[in-house]
Amino acid sequence: MATLHFTATTTATPEQFVAALTDFGPSREQLFGNSTEQYLEVHHRGPTEADVTEGSRGIWERLHYDWSDPARVVMTTTDSNLWGGSSGHTYTFTVRPDGKTDIDVVVVREGKNLRGRAVGAVVGTIGTGVLRKAFRKTVAAVEARNSGTNET
Repeated sequence: MATLHFTATTTATPEQFVAALTDFGPSREQLFGNSTEQYLEVHHRGPTEADVTEGSRGIWERLHYDWSDPARVVMTTTDSNLWGGSSGHTYTFTVRPDGKTDIDVVVVREGKNLRGRAVGAVVGTIGTGVLRKAFRKTVAAVEARNSGTNET
């Protein structure tokens, strides 16, 4: 099982970042490179939760999103071709005195089959840098979206 931890400070507010996380529209891939339109399917969406399948490059997962706490979004994997067990993502937001927001992300990858365990081992080692870079790109894209620019 791989547990990854990333942090960033952003000019986006928690509300703006939650809005980006829970925007399942056609521009999602611009914010989250690992969520391509080919895999995106919204099964249900309520005011503070959603059931969504997403993925890319042959890896998909169905996630239950819960954003009932304005300072936290919990995405629990409910089905996947690779991930099971306690897999998912948790985003926690803390507003700083200077108005910026600290983002703390924990990603858990527990392989449910041989391929999942192998990919999880890669993710937990050399893949961490790739995912950290993707997270930073997402933060920059959310900031650009909220400032009205199209940079990603």
